[in-house]
Amino acid sequence: MTHSSDGHETTTGGPSRRELLRIGLGVAVGAGAIGSGAPAAVANGPYDPTSPTITVKVKNLSGPAETGPFSAPWTDLGIPVRCPDGTMLFVCGDTFGGDRVGAPDWNAPVGLRSSSADPGNLRIDSVVRGAHGISLVEEPHNPVGEGFTTAIPSDAFVVDGVMYMHLMRGVLYDTHHTDFWRSTDNGQTWEYLCQWPGDLHGGQFQQKTYAVADDGYCYVLSTVFNRDVQSGMLLHRVRQDRLGEPDAYEPWGYADGGWRWNAPAPTTVFGTRRWGELCFRAMDGKYVLTWLNMDPLSIRAMVFPLPTSDLTRTLEQTMILPGNPGQEIGNLVAAPYGGFVVPGSTFGNFHIVVSQWYDATNYRIMQYRSALLS
Repeated sequence: MTHSSDGHETTTGGPSRRELLRIGLGVAVGAGAIGSGAPAAVANGPYDPTSPTITVKVKNLSGPAETGPFSAPWTDLGIPVRCPDGTMLFVCGDTFGGDRVGAPDWNAPVGLRSSSADPGNLRIDSVVRGAHGISLVEEPHNPVGEGFTTAIPSDAFVVDGVMYMHLMRGVLYDTHHTDFWRSTDNGQTWEYLCQWPGDLHGGQFQQKTYAVADDGYCYVLSTVFNRDVQSGMLLHRVRQDRLGEPDAYEPWGYADGGWRWNAPAPTTVFGTRRWGELCFRAMDGKYVLTWLNMDPLSIRAMVFPLPTSDLTRTLEQTMILPGNPGQEIGNLVAAPYGGFVVPGSTFGNFHIVVSQWYDATNYRIMQYRSALLS
């Protein structure tokens, strides 16, 4: 399969993503195959790079050589979270054993672990729950219509020594509900906390990502989880001691001539777009958002001072652009998606986990290093 410049799939002899889902293979796809350049940025902040912004590949984090020994050669997303014990956990989505994507050994979500949490020395050397990549929580992949259910993680993070994980449940791109879990043993076991209906706020509360602030709150950005659908981006906040209480999430919205917390309804903070994966983090006294932008296809970042900053006036910095298989160099990646921030990053040494999928044996997570304007 190849992809057009507007992010839509075109078939070249292989099954499309939706066809794979229909027959129960449930993979997560990258999108787009364009290769235009991006303008260089100029450094101007204390954590900024000292040279123009450049993105380069560090390594493959998964694949037959890297994670095949754990029966997880084919996986994606890999949301990185530094565990209380000092290891790095990569929370992955649809994961397959066997010789290709779509093998019967299908699990989601899966936890892969690096004993080192140093962004310069990441190497997956174990898997949660033994030597085999099995699901962190129960997901039977039940048949629904012509598809099958799965559990796609949208975020994983730590507050006061407790790990949290947010999952989107249902047939891919048709989220029935989302649920929230916590772990007090470094991601080995997970306890269910709560769930939200998939149609809440017009579906724009499906894909959530959490920035853990130093003011006692987590700030939550959310969108629809469907790359083919125009969605707003909503902002909520929740006290860190009430993360598992749906009623504690306070919307940020425009009402009575101004923006405020606990508005009657949340208001999109960034217009509408077709959003891919999101990652929102507090870092170096500021906030950073990375995301898969669908039109034009790219993985981008924004840095801003406050969770309530005007994102419509914030510089969008392009880190990853789509390229062609076999012609990947620098920041050109065939069928890229994801783009999750690696803990321990700084703006001048900024690491992200990028996913890739374009055929049955090219489905992986990779580490890229960039430098951002702060």
